[in-house]
Amino acid sequence: MQLKNSEVQLQIEQKAEDRSAKLLKIQGISQQDYDMSLLQVNNIMADMGIIRAQMGEIRANMTKLNIYAPYSGKLGLKNISPGSFVTPATIITTISQVNLMKLQFNVPEKYAAMIIKGQNIDFTIDGSEKKFTASVIAAEDAIEENTRSLAIRALVKGSDRELIPGAFARIKIVLGKNEEALMVPNSSIVPQGRKKLIYLFKSNKAVSTEITTGVRDSTNIQVLTGLNKGDTVITTGLLFLKPNSDVKITKINPQTP
Repeated sequence: MQLKNSEVQLQIEQKAEDRSAKLLKIQGISQQDYDMSLLQVNNIMADMGIIRAQMGEIRANMTKLNIYAPYSGKLGLKNISPGSFVTPATIITTISQVNLMKLQFNVPEKYAAMIIKGQNIDFTIDGSEKKFTASVIAAEDAIEENTRSLAIRALVKGSDRELIPGAFARIKIVLGKNEEALMVPNSSIVPQGRKKLIYLFKSNKAVSTEITTGVRDSTNIQVLTGLNKGDTVITTGLLFLKPNSDVKITKINPQTP
């Protein structure tokens, strides 16, 4: 407002100075009168310069009151209320870059070499029936000593409102395909020291057999040795079984998952 008033006053004084200059040429006024008019114009211009400098300083200070996020995303709950005193160290809220989410997981070291950059993986999250996809973008440079696993990072493809940062994911990775693989339920494995046993149904008897295993998923595990195609694996009542004990089968699942 003060600057606007000064601009109007300057226009008035400039017109007065212009008239004084014309009158001075025809000796209608004295040089002193003209100098007073010119001085008034210069004073107003000097005041306007000061006002503009003050306004620039005010605008610069006002920009310090604005908060700019480094990227677009989803804001969390705010930690302050209107009128609160804040400092540069005050956490006002959090922001999540939901349009560029990453997925991090670990794989056992024996499968580490099978994970390659650009490989697609599928995953699901609790509370949603949707299947999501991510692409491997990087891997850790060394195996983690305690867990003997390799950390993998993947970039989630697309965006979805159901994907919430920090959520746990169930990951499915296809490391190979073997139509002849023999798979049994995880619950049918009986650990015995460093050995792994399963019970086979043969001639109405429970026959314990040592096996070696391969890959597994959330429900099944691959049997590499100790099991032949067509064998009947006992999957329930294992706590009550002993080698060569009599068994009566009440239900048979002819298809191996």
